[in-house]
Amino acid sequence: MRRILPALLLLLSASAIAQNGSVKGKVTANGAPVPYANIILSNTTLGASSGRQGAFEVKNIPPGNYELVVSAIGFQTSTLKLKITADQQVTVAVAMNETFAALNEVVVTGTRTSRRRLESPVAVNILDSRTFNITQSNTLSDGLCFQPGLRMETDCQTCNYSQLRMNGMGGAYSQILINSRPVFSSLMSLYGLEQIPSNMIDRVEVVKGGGSVLYGSSAIAGTVNIITKEPKKSSFTVSNNTSLVDGKVPDNFINANVTVVNEDQNAGVSFFASHRNRDAYDANGDGYSEMPKLTNNSFGFNAFLKFDPRNKLELNGWSINEERRGGNKIDEQADKADQSEYRLHNILVGGFNYEHRFRNENTSFSIYGSAQNTKRNHYTGMDHVDGWGKTKNHSFQGGIQVNHTLNDFLGGKNTLTTGIEEQYEYTFDEIKAYDYLIDQKVNLAGAFLQSDWEVTPSFTVLSGLRVNKSNRVKEAIVTPRLSMLYKLGTTTQFRASYARGFKAPQALETDMHMAFANGGVSVIRVSPDLIAETSNSFNASADFNKANEKLIYGFTLDGFYTRLNNVFILEETGTDENGNQQLIRKNGGIATVKGVTLEGRLNYSQRFQLETGVTLQKSVYGDPVAWSTELPGSTKYLRTPEVYGFYTLTILPQSRFNAALSGVLTGPMDIPHFAGAPGIDKDLVKRTSAFLETNLKLSYQFTLKSIGQDLQFNAGIQNIFNQYQDDFDTGKNRDSNYIYGPGRPRTFFFGFKFGLM
Repeated sequence: MRRILPALLLLLSASAIAQNGSVKGKVTANGAPVPYANIILSNTTLGASSGRQGAFEVKNIPPGNYELVVSAIGFQTSTLKLKITADQQVTVAVAMNETFAALNEVVVTGTRTSRRRLESPVAVNILDSRTFNITQSNTLSDGLCFQPGLRMETDCQTCNYSQLRMNGMGGAYSQILINSRPVFSSLMSLYGLEQIPSNMIDRVEVVKGGGSVLYGSSAIAGTVNIITKEPKKSSFTVSNNTSLVDGKVPDNFINANVTVVNEDQNAGVSFFASHRNRDAYDANGDGYSEMPKLTNNSFGFNAFLKFDPRNKLELNGWSINEERRGGNKIDEQADKADQSEYRLHNILVGGFNYEHRFRNENTSFSIYGSAQNTKRNHYTGMDHVDGWGKTKNHSFQGGIQVNHTLNDFLGGKNTLTTGIEEQYEYTFDEIKAYDYLIDQKVNLAGAFLQSDWEVTPSFTVLSGLRVNKSNRVKEAIVTPRLSMLYKLGTTTQFRASYARGFKAPQALETDMHMAFANGGVSVIRVSPDLIAETSNSFNASADFNKANEKLIYGFTLDGFYTRLNNVFILEETGTDENGNQQLIRKNGGIATVKGVTLEGRLNYSQRFQLETGVTLQKSVYGDPVAWSTELPGSTKYLRTPEVYGFYTLTILPQSRFNAALSGVLTGPMDIPHFAGAPGIDKDLVKRTSAFLETNLKLSYQFTLKSIGQDLQFNAGIQNIFNQYQDDFDTGKNRDSNYIYGPGRPRTFFFGFKFGLM
């Protein structure tokens, strides 16, 4: 009897299990799988988690009616009603809608392979087209400041050249990529971020810190990867945006996008075009512009062709023609003015990528190449001096990359990536009147190897190194990196990374811009003894995100530390026989850049969405830098605030009516002010006040049912409280680099967009 009773209970239990049912399915968003989604049956303890390909299965479900609740970070919770009967398996397809679209999007920049953002061992931030739209960012430079750790800075009162400062370091320390290729030249970095219209951009992926050294030189502060719009479905949009700077100076954009994809989804092309026209703006009424006159025409395309499921070719290209004129007597030829800068750029950029996947699906390779050619006519001068010059700049980059996945590598999964690359850049820039000449070729060859090892589902180790050989550096340079990701449940990720970086001497970069000072121009020379700058970077971060049926919220805390060796510095050496200021670019000693960034995000039931970030940082030289011959050297970085940040607050983010508030914080910083400017008898340092630029945008979207198209109207104000510099120098002898704070005064705008949105 004692033996019969347990056997009977076991038989009854097995019989009950056999009568239960199950449900299996796949979770997707926009056709792509959503891994690690939470699947539960409401009011039960039954559930599962979707795998890497979005598949899931819940077993042993008693017969009855249920609600299947599917949630994932970055997506709106989905609920499906189910009826489970005995011995039945129900199959469902769960299509999720994105909320924080950038939170768990597929990214490529951190590892050079496709990864979900929350699964990437290297932290990647995403600036998408939605952010460009709600912040009224018509160009790339307008939108980059709405990312944690990034700050856009205008550095010239006459021509308005700008640079991106990342984690407290200048623009020359950030690697700019176009479609993952480093074709963005050192010359383009002076004006290129403002020249790229936002309607060509699908998203921008940002990797802060040295974790992006696999892309080569100039990635010490981080990498910004501009992904142009990819053809996904046939559509078109036409838009017009008109701004009135200070309520009176027009700035007009006309944009158009057309995408065509065939029915088989194996070929498509996306075109974009943009025209900009802005009059010059004079802030203080002295007859000299603080914002130059601009005319910009841009056109480009991005196309793909799938020969079969395993072979794909991608092509992209774009052109920019921009004319800018600052100073006085704007409507006259530049050399007729009392002081002026003139730039006429003609830029062509193109690239290709061919990818082949082997039948085993574990191995793939890609062959890629890109090139750019820039021609520039320019003038920099005062009192009709013959300050005309010509610039030629072209660059090429090509390589091959191989990826191989080991599905059973010491109990885990390892993706190996290796490749070789060659980069070449030629720069010729001459102004005979100032005895100014750059004639330089830069070759950079590189080979890289990376291991992306998922040791366990919760722990990933990314290791790699790159060997670089530049014709500007005698020895080969090895730059290793190591990153680790630990996932605590489905809500929290911890990351840590180390990377060694380097920067080879380049001919022309943001800190070598020729400016007006001391009643003349400043001319920068490069020391013949200039050697490569190296760095050691450390990053650590904690990322927390939680989602339920109505609320998604999270935060990221990121700490960074970079030590620079043989740091590039500019020091004043005196004046030439014409009274022009002379500066030399040379190596200093060491420098350290350290700080923390805190990000926060919140979305409540699609009623409002908040994203914000603030950076606290400090940048110092080991030895004082004598930027002026009249003042003692200083260890402080100039033009570098110790606090800066942003926020965006969107009301009803997915409804027809949308209201968006946004803002950019720039903390106090030290700004040089050179003697020779009106009222400035000797060089001095000014401590600026803090600025909080606040913007408002309202929009409403109609659907024209008769033609099946949408029409959106928008209007708003940028820099509502007119947080703008109020002590610009006046007249032709102004110090044109004495400029700080927001790039525009209070500006009113309005516009429309028509098409399939």
